[in-house]
Amino acid sequence: MVSMWQNYQINTAYDELRSAAVQSYASSQRLSNHLDNLGGRALELRKTAAELAIVEMGITFTVYSEEGNIDRAWPFDIIPRIIENHEWSRVALGLKQRLKALNCFIDDMYNEQAFIKDGLIPAYIIESSANFLQECAGIQPKFGVWANICGSDLIRDQDGAFYVLEDNLRVPSGVSYMIENRVITKKVFPELLQDLDVLPVDDYPAHLFEMLVSVAPDRAEIPRIAVLTPGIYNSAYFEHAFLAQQIGAELVEGADLTVQADDCVYMRTINGLERVDVIYRRIDDKFLDPEVFRKDSVLGVSGLIRAWKKGNVALVNAPGSGVADDKVVYAYVPEMIRYYLNEEPVLPNVPTYLCSDPEQLSYVLKHLPELVVKPANESGGYGMLVGPHSTREEIELFRAVIQENPRNYIAQPTISLSTCPTLCDNRLEPRHIDLRPFILQGENSYVTAGGLTRVAMKKGSLVVNSSQGGGSKDTWVINTGG
Repeated sequence: MVSMWQNYQINTAYDELRSAAVQSYASSQRLSNHLDNLGGRALELRKTAAELAIVEMGITFTVYSEEGNIDRAWPFDIIPRIIENHEWSRVALGLKQRLKALNCFIDDMYNEQAFIKDGLIPAYIIESSANFLQECAGIQPKFGVWANICGSDLIRDQDGAFYVLEDNLRVPSGVSYMIENRVITKKVFPELLQDLDVLPVDDYPAHLFEMLVSVAPDRAEIPRIAVLTPGIYNSAYFEHAFLAQQIGAELVEGADLTVQADDCVYMRTINGLERVDVIYRRIDDKFLDPEVFRKDSVLGVSGLIRAWKKGNVALVNAPGSGVADDKVVYAYVPEMIRYYLNEEPVLPNVPTYLCSDPEQLSYVLKHLPELVVKPANESGGYGMLVGPHSTREEIELFRAVIQENPRNYIAQPTISLSTCPTLCDNRLEPRHIDLRPFILQGENSYVTAGGLTRVAMKKGSLVVNSSQGGGSKDTWVINTGG
C-alpha cells in the first residue's frame, strides 16, 4: 500500500503537520498515521459524509456577485490543524494583552487623546480615519471596553513563529463556523477525538453570554439580550441566527426595536414592548441609527445612539471601535502595549510600512513587486495587491492609487503562510492557511482554544477568504503531556 505521505511536497513554508524531513511532529504522529492507514479512498468517503452533514445542518455563507447573492454550503476540509496547548497558552496571553491595549487606545481616542498628545501617533491619522466617529467623543463604556469581541488574524512565518496580521474590531465574523467545524469533525473522526486530549470550542457561547451579561446596565438582574442583524440576505446571517440561538438571545432586525421617550430601547413582541438591555449588533456603525449617521438607513434604530449615550443600553461592539481596526493604526499596536500596559508585546506584528510616511513610501514604491499592499479599511481580502502574484499593469495601477492617497495604504513583506495537509482528489497536498481566534473582553477576558483556520483551497494561493474561494479546517489545540 502506497503511503499517503509519499508524494507530500513541503515547500519553503512552515508545515503544521510535517517537518522538512517529511516526518510528522510528535503532536501530530497519531493523526498522521491514522490518515495513512485510512488511505485516499476512505478519506474521500469521509469528505463526502462531511459535505452531506453540512448541507443537512444548513451551514451556509453568502457570496455577492454580479449574478446576485448566492448561498453556498460552507467549504470545509476534513484534515484538522494541530497546535500544542503549551504553545497556544502563550498565544492566548498575547491576544488578551493586545485587546486590552487596543481598548485602552480606543477609550483614549474618544476622551483624553493622550497617545496623540505624547507624540506617539500623528493626530491626522485619527482625524482622517474613516472609522473615527466624532459622535462617540466623551463616551465611557462599562469597564472602559469598546471592542468586546475581537477576531485577530494570525499567521506563521517560515520558522513557525506566530505573527498578528490584523485585528478585526468592528463586527468580526466566523466564530460559528469554528464551532460547527468541530461538530462536523466529530462525525468524521470520532475515534481520534476520543483518543486525543483536544480542548473544546463549544464553550464559546457560554463565555459570550457571560460577557454580554457583564456589560449590561446595572438595572437588570437578568438582562434581556438581542442580536441585531441586517437580515437574511447578509453574508453572515447563518452566524447571527446560530449565536442568538446558542446564547438564548432574541434575533431582531432594526424594525423590531424602538427607542421610546424615556431613551430606552424596547423590542416589539406579541405581549407589547419589552425593554432590551444589551444589543450584540452585527450592523456596521453608519447604519445603526439614522438619527445620527446615515439618514437613509433602514437597518438600524432611530434614537439608538441616544439610548447608548444615556447608559440605558449596551452596544457590543461599541460604535467607533473601528478606529483601531484601521490597518494604519495596526502599525502602532506594539507601542500601545508599551504605553498603556507598560509591557512588551507577547505577539509581534508583521513588519509594516506606512505609505503616509515619505521615507517609507519611497521604499514601498521601489519594492512594489515584492510587497503586499493593503487599503486601510477594507476587509475580506479585497482591494489588495500581492506583488509577487501581480502583473506589471496591476502593479503600476497600484503605484498610482498609492501616490494619490498615501494615508490609505500600508505595505508588508510577502510572508509565505504556513501550510497544512489538505485533501485534494484522494491525495494530501499542502495548502496555505491562517488562523482567526476570537477574544472576548468585558469584566473578564477569554480566548478560544485555537480558532477558525482558513485555508486557500487553490494550489499556491495565499487567499484564504471564503468569499474568494477559500475554505476552513477544524483547529485542534491538544494537551501532549499526559
